[in-house]
Amino acid sequence: MTDTNGDSFGIEVVLPDGDKTAPCCLHGPTLLFEKVCKGGEKGRRFFACSACRDRKDCNFFQWEDEKVSEARLLAREAENQSKRPLFTQLECCSRFRKFASLPLDERKFCQDCQILLLPGEQEAHTSHRSAAVTAAQLRRPSALLRPLDNKKSNAQYLFTDRSSHFLLDTLASLGYKKLLCVGTPRLQELIKLRNLEQKHEPMKSLLLDIDFRYAQFYSQEEFCHYNMFNHHFFDGEASSAVVQAFLRERDGERVVMVADPPFGGLVKPLANSFSLISRMWRGLQSCDSGDADMPMIWVFPYFFEPRILECHPSLTMLDYQVDYDNHPLYKHGKTGRKQSPVRLFTNLSPKDVILPKEEGYRFCSICQRFVWSLNKHCAKCNVCPSKDGRDWKHCSTCEKCVKPSWRHCQSCGRCALPDHPCGHGQGKEGCFNCGSLGHKRKACPLKDTHRISSHRPDAKSGGKNGSRRPLFKPKAKRKSGAARRAKKMAALSV
Repeated sequence: MTDTNGDSFGIEVVLPDGDKTAPCCLHGPTLLFEKVCKGGEKGRRFFACSACRDRKDCNFFQWEDEKVSEARLLAREAENQSKRPLFTQLECCSRFRKFASLPLDERKFCQDCQILLLPGEQEAHTSHRSAAVTAAQLRRPSALLRPLDNKKSNAQYLFTDRSSHFLLDTLASLGYKKLLCVGTPRLQELIKLRNLEQKHEPMKSLLLDIDFRYAQFYSQEEFCHYNMFNHHFFDGEASSAVVQAFLRERDGERVVMVADPPFGGLVKPLANSFSLISRMWRGLQSCDSGDADMPMIWVFPYFFEPRILECHPSLTMLDYQVDYDNHPLYKHGKTGRKQSPVRLFTNLSPKDVILPKEEGYRFCSICQRFVWSLNKHCAKCNVCPSKDGRDWKHCSTCEKCVKPSWRHCQSCGRCALPDHPCGHGQGKEGCFNCGSLGHKRKACPLKDTHRISSHRPDAKSGGKNGSRRPLFKPKAKRKSGAARRAKKMAALSV
């Protein structure tokens, strides 16, 4: 991205410090952003939607120092009201009880409106596509609902049964009785199915999701409308009370959180929300938990590891490859990648998370964790270094292991692809903030401590298809989405 003077700039997120109340859009409190120019010059701050990265999806924009008229505030609130769900969560619960009691031939689901239809409502939807709903479909709404596919806001990709069963089997074996499902509807469904079958130890679950359609299928104790980018409960104190009751560990019912955020989201707002949930959990325990963090698993691509560990140093990336049913690339099989780039980041002990041997994982006695079969231990680095599922090699000059397709470049002083643009090695640009060649911007002593998230134009960010996109559209014409996706896929495959 470039500004009108040709000087490159980035966009940073300024997380709330409790002193100010951010204006709200349809998705709850907005986030505060700031342009950062070279030399450390501060740009003008502005508020924008926390959940959508494209103004076409949510056009909220307001300068931080802008005075908003009462008329505009009223118009904004009216617009938000007009776009809210047709029913409240309490009404959804009542509707579900009535729907479940209907004979099978009277249970209809409007595929166009994505709602369960009661008998008196079906006439108004005669021109829409509708389908009968079986009892099995009611227990698995993710198969009934049409997945959202906007990669810039709320793309939904659902765990395969393989990944879902692995996660639940692992957590059950570690003694967890409660699972907080943050953006993981498949886990919620599988827990309820297992409880019905009575073949496993019963487990409680609570789904937090921004997709309000799931409120049609769950009670108020099983679902909360939640935005994980700004830690916002749409139902206010009522939902917050439900979460607090769930997080309170009684009679040995240990709680663990599994979060599967959209890959296009900024890491640090997500990390902040997960920290707030952990703080809530810590304050609800009867015994003194000290500074302990809530047990958690964060599902995200491996190339976000540096950003995640910067926010949560206690997390460890595991080698387990997570698959998605409805993603064209992130799954095993002829139509997917050979290895999924999606991993588990967790504060659980790595040696306790037993990865399945039959799927190609082994235990490294030196690292004391399970790794992919091709991730061979390097005696010089003293780690199993591979991140992408391939056998990495050690470079004696760089004194670290690198991808097998990389070669050491004497001109750049680092390993890179053989056809890389020589002379543009990493570290040549130095600090983006002050211009010094001695450090990077994140280590800059002049960096404003309130600036907590970097979003460089070349930073890896994208929807769950892994495409690279800036947070906001620049005025100049961007490359097509297909071109960006192709570039990203090429980068992951080398």
